[in-house]
Amino acid sequence: MRVLIVGGGGREHALAWAVSRSPDCDAIFCAPGNGGTATLGENLPIDAMDLEAIAAVATAKRIDLAIIGPEDPLAAGISDRLRAAGIRTFGPSAGAARIESSKSFAKDVMQAASVTHAEGEVFTDAIAAHKWIEMLGPADLPVLKADGLAAGKGMYSSRRGEKMSSATDG
Repeated sequence: MRVLIVGGGGREHALAWAVSRSPDCDAIFCAPGNGGTATLGENLPIDAMDLEAIAAVATAKRIDLAIIGPEDPLAAGISDRLRAAGIRTFGPSAGAARIESSKSFAKDVMQAASVTHAEGEVFTDAIAAHKWIEMLGPADLPVLKADGLAAGKGMYSSRRGEKMSSATDG
């Protein structure tokens, strides 16, 4: 089996290492890869966000399975593009990745499915958001998150201004 791993971080190194242990794996390609992945297979100098180049190299290298690591290419539709090229792909479609790439969409899905989640509001206007925050009681600690990928960078408390981390980032 010929495997393409898309991404260049530690996650992709771990994926390449795990795949390399399979007796069914004949070749590993990583785009763009990193120093660790270079010891396990061939790094390809292709940006993970260049969907057309990724699809072209997957076809040219006769890839049997593509594994997508980073969130950004998933949200951009890399899995859809690879599947359209006939490449088996481990990674959600752009539509399914939306639950990770859009905080407001994820909240709507959780609400519709009666999943317990943090209370919140969606704003497209900063003045309305500030008014809502001012309306809250002193015991409330609002947290602001942009609708989009956060790349694990956390969130910011609007009262204290310091960076906060969250296991639900993304």
